[in-house]
Amino acid sequence: MPIHGSNGAGTSAGVGEAAKQVADRASSIAKLELELAVLELKKKVAALGIGIGLGVGAAVFGFLMLAFLFAAMAAGFATFLPTWLALLITTAILGLLAAILGLLAQSSIKKATPPVPEQAIREAKLTQAAIKS
Repeated sequence: MPIHGSNGAGTSAGVGEAAKQVADRASSIAKLELELAVLELKKKVAALGIGIGLGVGAAVFGFLMLAFLFAAMAAGFATFLPTWLALLITTAILGLLAAILGLLAQSSIKKATPPVPEQAIREAKLTQAAIKS
C-alpha cells in the first residue's frame, strides 16, 4: 500500500531517499575509518622515530664508553694512580646510560612494529560485519 498518492511514486521516492542516506552514511563511515587509520599510523611512526633516536643515542654512548674504557686502560697501565679509577668510574656511568637508552629504544620500537593500523582494521571489520547482517 503506497504511502503518498495512489500511483506508488511516493514509495519509490522514499526508497530512493533511504538508499541515498545509506550510501552517504557508508561514505562517511569509510572516511572516518580512513582518518582513524592515518592517525594510528602517524602515532606508530612517531614512536618508531623516537625508538630510532634513542637507539642512536645508545650507540653514541656505547662508542664513548669504549673510548673511556681504552683511556682507563691506558691510564691504568701508565700509572697506578687514582686517575685510572676516575676514568673507570666514568666508563661505568657511560655504560649504564647506554644500557638504559638501549632498553628504552628496544621498548619503543617493539611498540611501534609492525606499523599496521590495528584499531582501524578492527573497526573496518566490525563495520563490514554490521553492514552484512
